[in-house]
Amino acid sequence: MTVLALETSCDETAVAILRGGRSGHELLASEVASQVAAIGFGKRYLAVNHLEGHLLSPFFGVEKDGDNDIKPNVSLIVSGGHTMLVIVRGLTNYQLIGHTVDDAAGEAFDKVAKMIGLGYPGGPEIENHARGGDPKRFDFPRSMLASENFSFSGLKTAVRYLLPKISSGEEWRLTQTPYNLDEQTLRDLCASFQQAIIDVLVTKTIAAAQKYRVDLVTMSGGVSCNQELRRQMRDASSRKGIEFKSAEPWLCTDNAAMIAFTALLRLRAGFESQVTEEIDPNLALV
Repeated sequence: MTVLALETSCDETAVAILRGGRSGHELLASEVASQVAAIGFGKRYLAVNHLEGHLLSPFFGVEKDGDNDIKPNVSLIVSGGHTMLVIVRGLTNYQLIGHTVDDAAGEAFDKVAKMIGLGYPGGPEIENHARGGDPKRFDFPRSMLASENFSFSGLKTAVRYLLPKISSGEEWRLTQTPYNLDEQTLRDLCASFQQAIIDVLVTKTIAAAQKYRVDLVTMSGGVSCNQELRRQMRDASSRKGIEFKSAEPWLCTDNAAMIAFTALLRLRAGFESQVTEEIDPNLALV
């Protein structure tokens, strides 16, 4: 048996490969990368906000006159932990105009998927089952449409209350849930739930773009991989004469490329951080 081990701390990252058998074990590799040695080389250090990485990811690879052009836009960041609307006027010039007051969109996908016995992460599972489903069969709420903030807790609760009404009452052993849904009902449920979230995200984003008079909408975060959300956001933007831009799906989930891109833009603009700065997992974007 061969084991790959990873260990991280605030200033070091270590990796080891250990092979073990009945006669003992053999260490094949053990390496440590330390920020202390980076400091020793006198390299510049830059702390990057994870959310800023998502925010700028739709512009990854877009070059203009040798530099990246961050056009003014209304940005929707939508993921498992965040659902927010941000006005971007340029690099580091951001204004938060809306955020979730309870569950984020991705969190709602995960919780409802678990409720009906689907796997994790819930977004792709529900998206797959929604194909071929009727998004109008179940009438789910679209909360807070008049506000720039988001709420998906009520939608999740609506699904919970609906399930006993459409269940046969027999245990669905494959998923260990008390709901026995036939395949078409499951597809219709997923399609209706997904459409409720899409309607809220699209409506609020387009309304914000019109209110703040910007002609570009961007979207990022793991939930933005949803193809139906992309299609409907693109179509709604086009109908209003608004450009739509989203990162490639591989850049939408958490990744280091978006952090490197953000760091590149900040370094070009003359930003630098102190290595003594504290790590803040709750660092605000604005």
